[in-house]
Amino acid sequence: MITVDNLSVEFGARPLFSGVSFVIGDSDRIALTGKNGAGKSTLLKIIAGQQHPTSGTVAVSHDTSVGYLPQVMELHNGRTVLEETLAAFSHIEEMKQQLERMSSEMATRTDYESDDYLALCEQYAHTEERLRMIGGANFQAEVQRTLQGLGFEPNDLQRPTTELSGGWRMRIELAKLLLQAPDVLLLDEPTNHLDIESIQWLEQYLAQHAMAVVLVSHDRAFINNVTTRTLEISCGRIWDYKVKYDEYVRLRAERREQQLRAYENQQKEIADLKEFIERFRYKPTKAVQVQERIKQLARIIPIEVDEVDNSALHLKFPPCQRSGDFPLIVEDLSKSYDHPIIQHVNLTIRRGEKVAFVGRNGEGKSTLVKCILGEIPFEGSLRVGHNVQIGYFAQNQAQMLDPDLTVFDTIDRVARGDIRTRLRDILGAFMFGGEASDKKVKVLSGGERSRLAMIKLLLEPVNFLILDEPTNHLDMNSKDVLKEAIAAFDGTVIVVSHDREFLDGLVQRVYAFGGGLVREHLGGIYDWLNNRPDLTNQGGEKPAPAPSPGRGVGSGGAAWAEQKAAARQRKRLERAVAEAEAEIAEIESAIAILEAQMSTPEGAVDTGLYEKHARLKARLDAAEAQWLEASEAQCAMDN
Repeated sequence: MITVDNLSVEFGARPLFSGVSFVIGDSDRIALTGKNGAGKSTLLKIIAGQQHPTSGTVAVSHDTSVGYLPQVMELHNGRTVLEETLAAFSHIEEMKQQLERMSSEMATRTDYESDDYLALCEQYAHTEERLRMIGGANFQAEVQRTLQGLGFEPNDLQRPTTELSGGWRMRIELAKLLLQAPDVLLLDEPTNHLDIESIQWLEQYLAQHAMAVVLVSHDRAFINNVTTRTLEISCGRIWDYKVKYDEYVRLRAERREQQLRAYENQQKEIADLKEFIERFRYKPTKAVQVQERIKQLARIIPIEVDEVDNSALHLKFPPCQRSGDFPLIVEDLSKSYDHPIIQHVNLTIRRGEKVAFVGRNGEGKSTLVKCILGEIPFEGSLRVGHNVQIGYFAQNQAQMLDPDLTVFDTIDRVARGDIRTRLRDILGAFMFGGEASDKKVKVLSGGERSRLAMIKLLLEPVNFLILDEPTNHLDMNSKDVLKEAIAAFDGTVIVVSHDREFLDGLVQRVYAFGGGLVREHLGGIYDWLNNRPDLTNQGGEKPAPAPSPGRGVGSGGAAWAEQKAAARQRKRLERAVAEAEAEIAEIESAIAILEAQMSTPEGAVDTGLYEKHARLKARLDAAEAQWLEASEAQCAMDN
């Protein structure tokens, strides 16, 4: 359907890539990969006809339609969500008129055996099939199913697009593109503004619709579930792998090993030639051999080696103070604006736990994070534990960086200890290698600032991390570095993310937000995904899983009741331990203040201070006894 032949692109004197050739077939599902700046987005724009190459051609079959979703696009105002989406079908009437013209022509012609007549029949069949695929007269139902699959609720359809954030408006553009059912779909980071449910719906949609797909994405799970072929742009060339992304990673590592061996052999050959030339340059008897070596050296074409994979970099958070056993306890928390956002939330997070907040956008994940940080008022109880130091990453963190500092200086000011010797490696792992580390913050893009804010957080000593969509602007190598650092982190972590591959193996518990409620699921992200009501192919709800054994009537119901009672008792003990810890910390602070007063000449003779000290000591002993009793009971339940 599309043939790319000998394509080259140059910016100034610098070639981005050259000699690029490949073919996109009618059922190809292609992942376009390569390091940042390799030219992935540029190549998509050229295929879409929105940018011209320096040389080479892109040939698109005359009956092939191409749809393109860029990372950033100009969005229109003045319509509702439904009206804007229905604009995708403005071509339906044109297609119907085209079918009528072709039908009339076929009825009047008599050259049934000619190639021209057969081509007309094929074009008619193709146009009719496209009209059937996009629903024809019944397209409104498909519009609503598509919008629902991408996260829109029925009452959102009449909202003006001006009320929506850029991310939600990008979803409208994606819906319009899917509904047009092009033969080739070009997607540049389509999951950036989608939640997990919408990403899975999009995966199912692409799997069930007969269109070719070329996509750029840093979502490893999405790429593996959608594509079967991988095109890598590396060293200005295209490498074509007829395999899924994970298999490509393995084959690429083998290719790089071969490149390294060939490069090392070539370097030895060059060194030997240069040594011979220098050694015998001025000896007349060796003049012929020297000239031959000089020519041989000039004929050598340098072997290029793929850029070093910085995912092997190991990064550790700096040491920090130990927090209490329960850094966060939330009881019956609710938050409303003009309507309820989250209601009656109860959760307890232990020290060292790593948990995920998941759910559709707008269901209250960021709202609860703001409650934890004390940024907004709420109803109910929320207690941050003893000695907790919170490190918070959100997209607006990037706005708090000093614009006049360089990238390197920004990091150099927070780094401590031995890690200072590895700052260049760390910056390289997060795509700030080479000259990029000397850029001023004020010239960085939004994505670059977000990455820099993430590195800064990684180097600060905290014991409770809250990360809101930390992977949005990271490539796969950078995500691997971050994931390994979080996994090795001794403290507590809350991750708000839609990146399944990033969360897999990282979190031990999932809190799912939906319908104003927050439900706790023990286990990792795929445990939750495999055991929750999921989305059907049409964006609706699947039936909930059948009840597990022991949740019915009779003896099974009694067992379930016992489990629920045990869970309630465990939560009571957790609260008792946390409350005792908080009381101990409060009493210890009061004793410290009192002892400071007693150490002064005036305080040394004040008997009232000594009496207060004795009472506080007695309270401390009682609190410690309560803490010990609750802790022992808790350990007994856990064992």
